[in-house]
Amino acid sequence: MPELRLTTCMLRPIRPGDEHSIARYADNPRVWRNLLDRFPHPYTLEAARSWVVTCEGHEPQTHNFGIDVDGEIVGMVGLEPGHDVHRRPMEIGYWLGEPFWGRGIATEAASAVTEYAFASFDTNRLWAGVFAWNPASARVLEKAGYVLEGRLVGAVTKLGETTDELVYALVR
Repeated sequence: MPELRLTTCMLRPIRPGDEHSIARYADNPRVWRNLLDRFPHPYTLEAARSWVVTCEGHEPQTHNFGIDVDGEIVGMVGLEPGHDVHRRPMEIGYWLGEPFWGRGIATEAASAVTEYAFASFDTNRLWAGVFAWNPASARVLEKAGYVLEGRLVGAVTKLGETTDELVYALVR
């Protein structure tokens, strides 16, 4: 997996030594509120160690980049392939530590990984789901060229609250 040097950050593989910064920025309820439940909360140093091991083992066809700002991992952006008849589309997902919100970092990272995916894989479509209460994430995708394809009414329940999921996609 390459390193991608961008204006606001660098995207790079996760490696040993990143555990403390991952735990520092991931252990935030405002970050976790907008992610799947499989993302741990609280996000402990042990969870970060486990994630680094997972990234080193690198599941085939799963590509996770650390968002590096000044030598510190402050978020992640990744691609997950589909399966079976959905084998060509890939899902893009990301999170960014709260101190880095509003700086264009997530948009630049999502745009770069989108370009990387289309250049590197036989994918015809990238997509992402956004919880309706997270307009900032929807705006990241829109700025990266993604289009709102639909609203899945009542599709997400997080912290006892049910909301819609907005599905964004970019087709090659």
